[in-house]
Amino acid sequence: MNETTDPLASLPDDVAAAAFRRLVTHLQHRHDAQNIDLMGLAGFCRNCLADWIRDAGYPGDKDEARALIHGMPMAEWKAQFQTDATPAQLARMEKSLLRNR
Repeated sequence: MNETTDPLASLPDDVAAAAFRRLVTHLQHRHDAQNIDLMGLAGFCRNCLADWIRDAGYPGDKDEARALIHGMPMAEWKAQFQTDATPAQLARMEKSLLRNR
């Protein structure tokens, strides 16, 4: 599907931005949703969102973008909330990433 046939392309930017902000706020609240689990299920995580905002023109560097998405510096988020990935989580992530375009 290209931009001319994608119905999302007709979504007003203010509506898309509001939905994006709600998604990020939701993820900032749901620290129990580990990045590895998001990657395993959906093929993206908070770090991907940070990369995507940079791709879209956010002027900050990688660390600034990740802090914006995580709601705090990445190192702080990892220390407080990130758990070690299990072999099963890593395998599911690898399988999931194969489905990304």
